[in-house]
Amino acid sequence: MSGCRRNRKLTMAVSGCLIIAVMALTVGLCVGLSGDTDAPEPRFTIDHEANTFMLDGQPFRYVSGSFHYFRAVPESWRSRLRTMRASGLNALDTYVEWSLHNPHDGEYNWEGIADVVKFLEIAQEEDFYIILRPGPYICAERDNGGLPHWLFTKYPSIKMRTNDPNYISEVGKWYAELMPRLQHLFVGNGGKIIMVQVENEYGDYACDHDYLNWLRDETEKYVSGKALLFTVDIPNEKMSCGKIENVFATTDFGIDRINEIDKIWAMLRALQPTGPLVNSEFYPGWLTHWQEQNQRRDGQEVANALRTILSYNASVNLYMFFGGTNFGFTAGANYNLDGGIGYAADITSYDYDAVMDEAGGVTTKYNLVKAVIGEFLPLPEITLNPAKRLAYGRVELTPKLTLLSTEGRAALSKGDPVESIKPKTFEELDLYSGLVLYETELPSMDLDPALLKIDQINDRAHVFVDQELVGTLSREAQIYSLPLSKGWGSTLQLLVENQGRVNFYISNDTKGIFGEVSLQLHNGGYLPLENWRSTAFPLEQSAVELWRREHTDEKALDPLLARQRILRNGPILYTGSLTVTEVGDTYLNMAGWGKGVAYVNGFNLGRYWPVAGPQVTLYVPNEILKVGENSLVILEYQRANKTATGEDLPAVQFDAVAQLDGESGDVPLK
Repeated sequence: MSGCRRNRKLTMAVSGCLIIAVMALTVGLCVGLSGDTDAPEPRFTIDHEANTFMLDGQPFRYVSGSFHYFRAVPESWRSRLRTMRASGLNALDTYVEWSLHNPHDGEYNWEGIADVVKFLEIAQEEDFYIILRPGPYICAERDNGGLPHWLFTKYPSIKMRTNDPNYISEVGKWYAELMPRLQHLFVGNGGKIIMVQVENEYGDYACDHDYLNWLRDETEKYVSGKALLFTVDIPNEKMSCGKIENVFATTDFGIDRINEIDKIWAMLRALQPTGPLVNSEFYPGWLTHWQEQNQRRDGQEVANALRTILSYNASVNLYMFFGGTNFGFTAGANYNLDGGIGYAADITSYDYDAVMDEAGGVTTKYNLVKAVIGEFLPLPEITLNPAKRLAYGRVELTPKLTLLSTEGRAALSKGDPVESIKPKTFEELDLYSGLVLYETELPSMDLDPALLKIDQINDRAHVFVDQELVGTLSREAQIYSLPLSKGWGSTLQLLVENQGRVNFYISNDTKGIFGEVSLQLHNGGYLPLENWRSTAFPLEQSAVELWRREHTDEKALDPLLARQRILRNGPILYTGSLTVTEVGDTYLNMAGWGKGVAYVNGFNLGRYWPVAGPQVTLYVPNEILKVGENSLVILEYQRANKTATGEDLPAVQFDAVAQLDGESGDVPLK
């Protein structure tokens, strides 16, 4: 058995050199290519007697910060990393998001915000050691915990994060694409990746050691001893379910459990008697859902707790040090988190009340944390040049297109409607996110009104009859029925929104309509509604931008539609132009609007929902703006920011300050 392992490692080392030689010959990443065959091999190991990490033969401990490359535009990566390094951090912690890189079966993306290799190379240049967390499940408050939606399309009954043959087959394909790209970055190959995670907080999810052992071996097949494999588990009675033989164990906790630190270390020691103590996720902030208060954590308490952790000679990672933004439709959701009730979608901002703010700026908490780090590690002398934050003021918007019109469907739908007896799910339509319009013909109604009832909607539906709004159904509010009156019309239309797949405790959170859609009968029974047409609206930024460019000179909508404050005939696309004379970070203030998605210069900023809160503004990175005219497209689902008379054009405002703590009223129209 040991002979097979040695041969396999030799094979991987040779193939890794060949791959890297082709991709980066001049860099000389393999020893045989570097010309320096006598150079000692960098090593990252554990001294189990001294209970410490060893780096190149010297005791080592890290103070790391989490920053996920997919939550910031690539042009900003270096400035964010430099700000982190200036605080004294000596390591970077990041996830790798499978769904970003593999958006459809057999399709891979390694460019732009998905250029993870470039991100890690910049981190090395900025003097960071790297803790890599490739999952494949990452949670991270991302849609489906970073697992691709198309797994449900391809395998409707797939069991994620288990030894399901279909799941591990797809993970194997994914790692075969990802891992060879990272070979030159492992510390044993001269790079700075010192640790690679296996799974993520698995003990709190299940106890499938066959799966964990397979994933350990699959990861080690590529790491091949060139970095240290590790796990992270929540400190509770289920920790042992996440422990993997021959994999280093760590834990995670925040300031709410700092008074239990000795008990937590004891739990870790029960699993792993020797080696360094590590808190892999020390929380200086916390996640926030729509329709709840923004989560805040006191900076001084965070600094004091950090000092306590470091006083044990422990290593620690601050999750998050820089949070960033869930651009586009990437935000996830939770279900029954911490004993809560039902489904709750994550907000677009991932500010997280982290050490740095959403725009990458220094905060009071940053200075407090930096001072503590300086008590244990040397602080580098780095001069920071933060971007300006500018208020560009008010921008009027013109209503240009109704989504449910013939023109709207032609411009933004995925194609012709799919006809079926039952409504098709998002996954059956191979739809990552956006909207699906479900249409069927209503039968003659016995009652006036009759109750429309749906077994399950994931996640929110605007209900129309002959394109006239009659109500809203909601998974969050657990509202699955509403009355329909006779004479309203003949075509029932349900416009369903995916608000984000559940990211914690993954349990196949597919989207759309499930079970029966039925109409109440006079005798008290219900008549199932069948023969549906399902039309997918991906709302991808490329399609929205193409529509805008092709219709720049198009006139506004019919005045009757344009004057609507409540959008009674379906979502409307509004366009406007922001004139910029100096480029800086800014915040799109959506106060007064209802719910929708915003695009600037063809870039999807993400979902907004100011009537629910607490997030009111959307972060606009300076890197996507330009001097001159900048395009703005708003796809509003339910309510425009207009006066009651509807005589004025709706408006938005670009502010210099974020509003993440509550609704602020309408943007002034005059």
